[in-house]
Amino acid sequence: MKKMVSIAIALLCAAVVFAGGKKDDGKIISVGATPEPHAAMLQLVVDDLAKEGITLEIKEFTDYVTPNEALESGQIMANFFQHLPYLESFNAERGYHLVNAGGIHIEPMALYSKKVAAITDIADGANIAIPNDPTNEGRALLLLQSAGLIELNADAGITATPLDITSNPKNLKFTEIEAASLPRILQDVDAAVINGNYAIPAGLSAKTDGLYIEGADSPYVNVIAVKSGNEKDPRVVALVKALQSEEVANWIAERYPNGEVVKVF
Repeated sequence: MKKMVSIAIALLCAAVVFAGGKKDDGKIISVGATPEPHAAMLQLVVDDLAKEGITLEIKEFTDYVTPNEALESGQIMANFFQHLPYLESFNAERGYHLVNAGGIHIEPMALYSKKVAAITDIADGANIAIPNDPTNEGRALLLLQSAGLIELNADAGITATPLDITSNPKNLKFTEIEAASLPRILQDVDAAVINGNYAIPAGLSAKTDGLYIEGADSPYVNVIAVKSGNEKDPRVVALVKALQSEEVANWIAERYPNGEVVKVF
């Protein structure tokens, strides 16, 4: 009888521990992010979420692929690094089920150079480096078209590639490079179109260093992404609310006075 009672107590304790574990999990949100400005912005709201009983765990990534793989597989609950067109393209390519839980900011893309001081100084035959992932490559080419350097097939849209160039008066050459590597190879090319979250850590300011900058009406809003079905999870709702606060808006304005990051809320 004593043995049966002991077993029952052990099972009860196990159930309590298990239930406690599940309860704690319901108060934790693990978010994948690239370092700047995303992880920095998340650090800003750690205490705000803690006041609501939510523990924010930030996991840093340095590329554009693994944070989505981790989100789809359930290793993290949300990520914060990508703009909406990239998320939609990734879903279509991989068959993933990721959705936008809230837009936070835009990081204007810009054309940079270590060799020329103005876009008009770009020489015939110049080598321009652009991101090699589908949506950011299209975004870069649209920027170059807006700058008057090339013309694209009107049907190409945000997934344009160099094959969609219909006019290239300066006979520019294009080198397709992983987005994260663009700042490192900037000195090796005549110019490069670089995403904001990689330009900023490299000390590049779109407003002061960019030869040409994406407009503030850009559709490339950086979002909190979650797996479909988790948009209304209280932890996700609280995270988005914290990031769309006046505190964060003031931080963005103070930290990025040259417009490297622009809030959308």
